[in-house]
Amino acid sequence: MAQCRLIVFFAALSCIAVAINASTGDADPIYKACVKECEKTGCVTDKCFQHCKFSSDGIPIDGPWYFQEPLYQRWKQWDCHNDCQYHCMLAREEEREKLGDKPVKYHGKWPLRRVYGIQEPISVALSALNLAMQFHGWVSFFILVNYNLPLRPNKRTYYEFTGLLHLYGLLAMNSWFWGTVFHSRDVELTEKLDYSSAVALLGFSLVVSILRAFSVRDEASRVMVAAPLIAFVTTHILYLNFYQLDYGLNKKVCVGMGVAQLLIWAVWAYVTHHPSRWKLWVVVIGGSLVMLLEIYDFPPYWKFVDAHAIRNATAIPLTFLWWSFIRDDAEFRTSTLLKKAK
Repeated sequence: MAQCRLIVFFAALSCIAVAINASTGDADPIYKACVKECEKTGCVTDKCFQHCKFSSDGIPIDGPWYFQEPLYQRWKQWDCHNDCQYHCMLAREEEREKLGDKPVKYHGKWPLRRVYGIQEPISVALSALNLAMQFHGWVSFFILVNYNLPLRPNKRTYYEFTGLLHLYGLLAMNSWFWGTVFHSRDVELTEKLDYSSAVALLGFSLVVSILRAFSVRDEASRVMVAAPLIAFVTTHILYLNFYQLDYGLNKKVCVGMGVAQLLIWAVWAYVTHHPSRWKLWVVVIGGSLVMLLEIYDFPPYWKFVDAHAIRNATAIPLTFLWWSFIRDDAEFRTSTLLKKAK
């Protein structure tokens, strides 16, 4: 969603989800006129918003907008301008539907309906399920290597990539958490946190893919591989957050790192004799197909389910399979090292 894991693809896809400053919908003169009129009158057709009523000096008549919402909805930060955009979008799409026109994007997003103030309810639910799957996978891996498999005399695990995959698990959970928040409410802060966490996961996943595929076990060599990649990812995140949130550049960076690790895992799965390499192939192929959902975007079904939501749904079984491969890899490497020690 960083995403290394083939499921890292899903971190890549979170990065690749491109937001656009101007779309067909928000350039529509009828939509723009509706928003302008709504901000003056506080109404769209027969629906009016209390927080669009201002005094002559521009102060809300009934106090700040966030005191005019039910308590459970105040976190959303929907104000007059946001509500006008949303309801004008729905009204305009109803008009277009009657004319037989297809849905169009508004401010870079498809016209999805809110549920209890949640901006993309299906994507939120599926992102939360992915977060739960990542947590389940990480905990099961932790229990396996620390309690179910033999340990070295110094109480360290035989599996050489334990620490890296623990960190990967934490970064993956962080990425899906902020993805859930971002789909709940798209504001500048949640957008930057979502993009940054996805880039961090994707970059670290690339490090993991290189270290595991080439079986790099020496600490000095690991640092030499990881340092330049971590420096690059850190610089990119700082650029996005403090200079310019460049969607085009971010897409190129994410695609580059995603394709690089896809190729690494695909080649390694082809040449290795790992007993669970078929799981790796399924995740690689599945991740490749899922990427098409982002490249070939399409209007939402039933005004709730878009390509991004379907991508999140597909990520759930692939996440389970990916962590299953990691556990198998830990058992395989531990068994191999124990045989060599005898």
